Amino acid sequence: MPLQPDMHLISVDDHLIEHPRVWADRLPAKWAELAPHIVEVPRESGGPPSQVWEYQGRRYPQIGLNAVAGKDPSEWNIDPARFDEMLPGCYDPKQRLADMDLDGVQAALCFPSFPRFAGTVFLEGEDREVALACVQAYNDFLIDEWCAADPHRYIPLSILPLWDVDACVAEIHRTAEKGTRTISFPENTFPLGLPSLHDPHWDPVWRVAAERRLPLSLHFGTSGQSPRPSPDGPLAVSITLFGTNSMSAVVDLLFSPVFHKHPDLKVALSEGGIGWIPYILERADYVWERHRFYQNVNQEVRPSELFRRNVYACFIEDKHGLAVRESVGVSNMLWECDYPHSDSNWPNSRKVAEEVFADVPDEDVRRIVETNARELFRFPRAAA
Repeated sequence: MPLQPDMHLISVDDHLIEHPRVWADRLPAKWAELAPHIVEVPRESGGPPSQVWEYQGRRYPQIGLNAVAGKDPSEWNIDPARFDEMLPGCYDPKQRLADMDLDGVQAALCFPSFPRFAGTVFLEGEDREVALACVQAYNDFLIDEWCAADPHRYIPLSILPLWDVDACVAEIHRTAEKGTRTISFPENTFPLGLPSLHDPHWDPVWRVAAERRLPLSLHFGTSGQSPRPSPDGPLAVSITLFGTNSMSAVVDLLFSPVFHKHPDLKVALSEGGIGWIPYILERADYVWERHRFYQNVNQEVRPSELFRRNVYACFIEDKHGLAVRESVGVSNMLWECDYPHSDSNWPNSRKVAEEVFADVPDEDVRRIVETNARELFRFPRAAA
């Protein structure tokens, strides 16, 4: 069954590639060598030099982070080495709008690439003054340049200076005033050398995010860890298991004090899928029923109840999850495209969505592909 023509596809997980002057245009000249900038390095195989990011003396070769949209799968590798090896829509917001039109996607929420999906690259610089300025410069670029290309089609997302909780709170307030609609936050802070999600250290962040009605977008992989059961296994193992990062994150949160202390805080599990959710909620409730009495676990509210109230799950294609959508919660589901990454169906996202949603009633489809996102991110349709 075709999607109804008036249904807008809203992708809550796309990615942008920062153009070379994002930080050069926004930071003082005195920091030119410390701030992120592109340098060219020779390739061992010859040909044009690779372009890599350099930040505070470290080099980061993945300028494209799997920006393979438009390429045949046989040509895929981890990262393009130059901007001219990827589609302009990866780094140009106006060209991206044209790619969205071709794909049948109305609106998109875009995660960063060089800073990593939750800005964790800025934890690595020794000069924290520069790092804070880099976080702020990225957020200004995203809101004032990228999203300004069409404010009715781009949902602004901010990153935080995660090493300083007071600075996080200040940046949430600052970007909220500029119009941000969500905050990218690590799925697990502990592997990054930060206090865990259970630690009251983060309460000021949870509090202000809830007060500002800014949901946290937790993209898998933002912890810096990927599932790798065997060190010599192929990358395909990790790619297949990435959704388990989201599974771990949601269980951690459901058994933490976070949603009990901050009942209005919302969390979206970006690119985590949905088919696993009925099982993990059943399992979490089972454990809660039997083991809550001797642990530091809330005694009153089931984990599944918290999930329904506080958590949204995001998926690209998940036919099993859609088949059990009532057990997931139709109001807790969001659709995503993942342009320009390898999971994306670009330029056929709307066509594939019609196939995936073929057996789903229009009312549920509309809520999953559009209405839930508009409500969660306070992103209404443009006036006719």
